Amino acid sequence: MAMYGIPYPDIQRILENLQLQIRQIFQDRLIGVYLYGSLVAGDFDYNSSDIDLLVVTSSPMTSSEFEALRVMHWKLASENPAWDDRIDAVYVPEKALREFRTAKSPVVISPGEPFHVREREALLDWLQNWYLVRESGFTLFGPTPAEVIPPITQDEFITAVRKYAMEVNEREYHEMNRKGQAYAILTMCRALYTSQKGKQASKRQAARWAQEQLPEWSGLIQNALTWRQAWREENIDHAVTSPETSRFVHFVASRILA
Repeated sequence: MAMYGIPYPDIQRILENLQLQIRQIFQDRLIGVYLYGSLVAGDFDYNSSDIDLLVVTSSPMTSSEFEALRVMHWKLASENPAWDDRIDAVYVPEKALREFRTAKSPVVISPGEPFHVREREALLDWLQNWYLVRESGFTLFGPTPAEVIPPITQDEFITAVRKYAMEVNEREYHEMNRKGQAYAILTMCRALYTSQKGKQASKRQAARWAQEQLPEWSGLIQNALTWRQAWREENIDHAVTSPETSRFVHFVASRILA
């Protein structure tokens, strides 16, 4: 059986390397490392999906730890160019995570430029992530997710999904590249699915469902799935598809609100 149940040797190697280096950097201040997202839940797309990780520490990281992590992520991206900007690691202190409904805390994120801090981040805005880690996350190191993340109700999760969909609805699309447009289209498909079904689905699963529910938009949704696969292509007129993308996002937002 593949380690972690993952049938991709290069991803196994990346995860083993990441876990080892993270443990070396934080030593006994590391609480847990958790894998979540499509790689755990299923429907992982090797060519476009991200590797999603949550790293929990006993206290906010020091400047020396930040620098060590920055170098680590930069080196990882340079040695694995296919995964550059696709290893989505979030570093959060344990106390803030346990009190995420009220806490504000520095959240350290990769990818970024390529690694950055969001100062005084409202952790409630990350409820979708915490819910998915708690419900289906895989423990690479430390206690189970339920031991570091407090219970989150299904209603809280659905409310957070709807709120995020409204944020996507407010974005400007006339200068957004096709990768961004694909993300917006597929995110809205998933938000509509969650809003109506009360549970999470992968972007691909939600897209297939939305194509059946919204046949008039089936072509655009299929395009988004294609753009997601070929997001590194160059010499593309990104602007030509932005008006239809914007109309779709607004249409789905109205359905979610209804």
